[in-house]
Amino acid sequence: MKVLITGGAGYIGSHVVKALGKLGHDIIVLDNLSTGFKEAITFGRLVVGDLADEKFVDELFAKEKFEAVLHFAGSIVVPESVSNPLKYYSNNTVNSQKLLNACIKHKCHKFIFSSTAAVYGMTESNTTEETPTFPINPYGMSKLMTEHMLRDVSAAHPFKYVALRYFNVSGADPEGQIGQSSPGATHLLKVASEVATGKREVIEVFGTDYPTNDGTCVRDYIHVTDLADAHVKALEFLAKGGESQVLNCGYGHGFSVHEVLTKYQEVTGVKLNIKNGPRRAGDPAVVMSVAQKIRNLLHWEPKFDDLKIIIRTAYEWEKKRHY
Repeated sequence: MKVLITGGAGYIGSHVVKALGKLGHDIIVLDNLSTGFKEAITFGRLVVGDLADEKFVDELFAKEKFEAVLHFAGSIVVPESVSNPLKYYSNNTVNSQKLLNACIKHKCHKFIFSSTAAVYGMTESNTTEETPTFPINPYGMSKLMTEHMLRDVSAAHPFKYVALRYFNVSGADPEGQIGQSSPGATHLLKVASEVATGKREVIEVFGTDYPTNDGTCVRDYIHVTDLADAHVKALEFLAKGGESQVLNCGYGHGFSVHEVLTKYQEVTGVKLNIKNGPRRAGDPAVVMSVAQKIRNLLHWEPKFDDLKIIIRTAYEWEKKRHY
């Protein structure tokens, strides 16, 4: 298929570019390179531009005649969304609306959306797709607003979408070709890898007084390559005439921050400089999925559901990264 991948030079987008490229899809990556990297694009062609530029996007659609869009472009840092909410509503919600305008105008009726478990807010351990959505930060709300737009557009037009609600995406390409390269990243395993390789001095644990077994936040960590495969399966599902869906992407079990850092030191043999600090704004205590629906509907079978593999691939990628 001829596909547009927005934000395809970023962490998750680049892994999806690789997965779809290996299957022979014709890929155009649209990225403004504000947080992405040209060298992360392993297949297809890069077009440097911004979704905010409606004329540019319209001309791109008119020229390329896309059959499907995979939308990753956006801002993703929860604490920043609390301090700068308008950036998130502009970049995540308004720009998504502009992209949807182009899709409808140019009859591109298959759409896969990079959503987030943050739409649920203060979740319990068994978060299904039917769990009520009450985002507790502007990041989650900006994504949920886009999901609502997708639902309404799908009801009004011959337009089908899959919104994938990611849990905590981690790790790197097992072949070592790509990984997380974003400067100033806040993801736990990325920060741990930067500390382990001497690029940061300390990793801070944000809150040790949560109502969990050891007082630190619990998250459902999913390997980025398994997540990329979920996008492949979602595109195949829509190509076969599948109806619009909202699907959790996780493994259905979690680890606390302390458990991850203990395992990280065990797997890598590197002692981390760990500092306990106060809670961050916008962080729920537990975020864990029930992700049976995606397995049943898309026949998705994760291959890297192992914290040791997630840690090892993140660490090996960081050792290769030079800043």
